Amino acid sequence: QLQASGGGLVQAGGSLSLSCAASGRTFSNHAMGWFRQAPGKERVFIAAISRGGLRTNYADSVKGRFTISRDNAKNTVSLRMSILKPEDTAVYYCAARFTVTGATPATEYDYWGKGTLVTVSS
Repeated sequence: QLQASGGGLVQAGGSLSLSCAASGRTFSNHAMGWFRQAPGKERVFIAAISRGGLRTNYADSVKGRFTISRDNAKNTVSLRMSILKPEDTAVYYCAARFTVTGATPATEYDYWGKGTLVTVSS
């Protein structure tokens, strides 16, 4: 089970950190990803991290602004977001994939958490 938290309202240019807590003892066997869904749009890939934390990949739209990390001892994955823009406004979801590396398509993920809303005001 995955539970995302940390969303809220932030001004453009600001920063926000999201966290996703996983229950169970197999967290370290899963690659993790973050996705987001803006109102009226499809869910899109943001970032992913391999199960060991050594490999990460990002969508071009967030590269250089967002950082994904994980703590396998605490069963958590985080998304640090900076230089936020109004177009980053969306519901953010974390997802788990039972394999080594993350993937871009949402269909590649096995488990999903409930999202957390991030609103960036201009």
